[in-house]
Amino acid sequence: MAANQFGHRVFYWLMTRAMRAVVWAFGRYDVVGRERVPASGPLIVVSNHLNITDPPLLGASIPRTIHFMAKQELFDSKFGWAMRWFGAFPVRRFEADLGALRAAQGILKRGGALGMFPEGHRSRGGGKGPPHPGTALIALRAGAPLLPVGITGTERIRTPLILLQRPRIRVVIGEPFTLPQARRVSADQVREGTEEIMRRIDPDEDAE
Repeated sequence: MAANQFGHRVFYWLMTRAMRAVVWAFGRYDVVGRERVPASGPLIVVSNHLNITDPPLLGASIPRTIHFMAKQELFDSKFGWAMRWFGAFPVRRFEADLGALRAAQGILKRGGALGMFPEGHRSRGGGKGPPHPGTALIALRAGAPLLPVGITGTERIRTPLILLQRPRIRVVIGEPFTLPQARRVSADQVREGTEEIMRRIDPDEDAE
């Protein structure tokens, strides 16, 4: 088990460092607000989703190891092994996946960072798509702080050749926040929490 955990950490480090090297070398890469990332403790990193490269880009931009919740279909594909070695875990979309919920809560209970894309899939056209309620539900149940992140530029990466045009890739990290807690989580709280999460994800924030 210890060997597997070490292997996962090495693979995550290699993937995120490779991503950082690529965007520095071939893109105009900028990160705003890295000082806002809590150094330790449970954390839910929430971001818009434009491209399959977004998870390693977040890993390259945020100084925490992030465990991503990803759709089951990715684990069933030929890249499933890479998802597992990256430290991601699957979720069955459009149904109540109690296993994924327990895995997410376990990461937060151990003081880890959980990565989630509230939209559930890549959005089209570079904007934010309609969100799913799972992120807010986990945040409300765990009481963990959320770190909103807005990404721009990765929607242009359709083929490796686009890197020759040096696309601007920007990662904007917002202020951590928590959702109001209650003894019982209601549907209204989940809906309001989902709206608040999406409002906080702001790829257009000006650099300070």
